Amino acid sequence: MILDKFKLDKKIAIVTGAARGLGRGMAVGLAEAGADIVLVDLLDMAESQEQIRNLGRRCETVKADLAKKESVDAIIQTAQNMLGGIDILVNNAGIIRRAPITEFSDKDWDDVMNVNIRTLFFLSQAAAKVMVEQGRGGKIINTASMLSFQGGILVPSYTASKSAVMGLTRLLANELAPHHINVNAIAPGYMATDNTAPLRADPARNKAILDRIPAGRWGEPEDLQGIAVFLASEASSYMNGYTVAVDGGWLAR
Repeated sequence: MILDKFKLDKKIAIVTGAARGLGRGMAVGLAEAGADIVLVDLLDMAESQEQIRNLGRRCETVKADLAKKESVDAIIQTAQNMLGGIDILVNNAGIIRRAPITEFSDKDWDDVMNVNIRTLFFLSQAAAKVMVEQGRGGKIINTASMLSFQGGILVPSYTASKSAVMGLTRLLANELAPHHINVNAIAPGYMATDNTAPLRADPARNKAILDRIPAGRWGEPEDLQGIAVFLASEASSYMNGYTVAVDGGWLAR
């Protein structure tokens, strides 16, 4: 039956940036589909963990600074030692810095690139090694952005990093497909998260954004649960290297 292909029973998923927002939404969605979860964040994950355990799923947490490559080992070891392996990796963690290009600092460039693309690659590399050794395939899901497709303004390192996420998703898909590992990305539209709080607080920018979204609203974390479960499941077994926009119609306008 087709709905059986969406089930994630006995799967083990790592979700970064999972303390709140989109990461928590996707982690809960994966747990509702049957997966056990490793949550990764610098922030307190107690609420996310409780939500998932209340679903009857196993859930462990790793407090990690994803600006540092050294965080990768603890994440991988927790998934293997505490839950028994890795089937799904959701690279959701991301940060943003805003300033005109004439004022943009090297720190704001490096901070964003380290979290959004450098550690994303090395965590994907480490998870892929485990998946290959396990011999049962796997799924890697990256969080891209509308700015994987567009230029944006005032966020040069964010645009660069999210464009790189889309390109790296394709490369990983090419190299890992022979091992039955699918690599795809989700590009959320304008979502009601901490990263967009300054935009939503600016009446002119908020109105301009909403006027362009055919759905007429900001997205919510729950709006990503369906696509996350699809990309993590057997239902997407012939999908590789693609970035799916979940944007309320923003790119169609």
